[in-house]
Amino acid sequence: MDMAVEAGVIKQHLIDPEICIRCNTCEATCPVNAITHDDNNYVVRADVCNGCMACISPCPTGSIDNWRTMPLVRAYSIEEQFTWESLPAELSPEELEAAGVSAGAEAAPPAQTQAQAQTQAAVETLEPAFNSAQYGATVPPWSAAHAYTNLFPPKTPTTATVVGNFNCTEAGFDSETHHIVLDFGVVPFPVLEGQSIGIVPPGTDAIGKRHHARQYSVASPRNGERPGYNNVSLTVKRVTEDHEGTPVRGVCSNYVCDLKVGDTVQVVGPFGASFLMPNHPKSHIVMICTGTGSAPMRAMTEWRRRLRKSGKFEGGKLMLFFGARTQQELPYFGPLQSLPKDFIDINLAFSRTPGQPKRYVQDLMRERAADLAALLKDGASHFYVCGLKSMEEGVVLALRDVAKEAGLDWDTVGAALKREGRLHLETY
Repeated sequence: MDMAVEAGVIKQHLIDPEICIRCNTCEATCPVNAITHDDNNYVVRADVCNGCMACISPCPTGSIDNWRTMPLVRAYSIEEQFTWESLPAELSPEELEAAGVSAGAEAAPPAQTQAQAQTQAAVETLEPAFNSAQYGATVPPWSAAHAYTNLFPPKTPTTATVVGNFNCTEAGFDSETHHIVLDFGVVPFPVLEGQSIGIVPPGTDAIGKRHHARQYSVASPRNGERPGYNNVSLTVKRVTEDHEGTPVRGVCSNYVCDLKVGDTVQVVGPFGASFLMPNHPKSHIVMICTGTGSAPMRAMTEWRRRLRKSGKFEGGKLMLFFGARTQQELPYFGPLQSLPKDFIDINLAFSRTPGQPKRYVQDLMRERAADLAALLKDGASHFYVCGLKSMEEGVVLALRDVAKEAGLDWDTVGAALKREGRLHLETY
């Protein structure tokens, strides 16, 4: 019998707690729910992970690119992983041999338990559920600029100075979103539209550990919030309740929203190498977002606006679907109204306007089906979705329905969008 199988050797997938910024991308992406987390770490269940690698490319930091050869009976439990401050070293050949693993033994994929096998068999007899995440690209558009990532990891953050803090929603409402401008001085910090950075809030958590960085999408274009300056802007909503409406106080969001001009903050990153805008002439961009998911869309729109103003872009179409509960809670509502109509096609959806029916971005997409169908047929079209996780499925289903109604084969279209880096999903 093969010694590897006999000894039950696996290549256990692990997440490095020193690099992970707890952005939840891996857990949201994993198709078999093998990844979970507590207040300390994100971890991988050895008995569930099937080695499909779906979580690898979307991770913005590379913290997920770690494996250890382990006897199955000694695989690290999630309870152990929750306590880690750093990854354990690879077992030495002597330690493996002591555990009954011969030198050169090949690690097998994690073995399914009987319960897992029965569950899988039951699932295969059902109609497969729609999985919107499978259509999200993990490669950038072919013409995207080169992105720099992880210049400043969590162990060695850089410092930025607050040079602006503006409430970009209508004052007087509970939902408050701020436009924050950070200046890096002489420290090189190159970012592209679609990338993100991490802010490290000061202080410690309930168990005395230093707070982890929180990730925020960059809302400014590549040449700075102020053109030619080494600064970036962020769109940050003050978190006062969780998704169930329970009152909470978001540690980092409230810290950032309360920053004063002249304050300094600890920054890590930049992150992200795929959610990037195309640079080739006549490329079309369709942006679909809710709330602070507008940040990367603002960056892309502003870069295109600056190029157009300078006469350096032979422009393709810009189309925006932007949703919020009310007009007053919509970030950047005022500036949106001043953009030329021949520059960007703006569609706004409000789900809580008094006396009006609820409207979501996917409703507007269906209303604009003819225009979206034409863009789906055009290989120069790129689609970007950013906002709460709950919007993702509805948006991708709307794209699928638009394609089908136009006589397109969605399986072919969806596969091409993913393969060519033209449909990007960044939800949280």
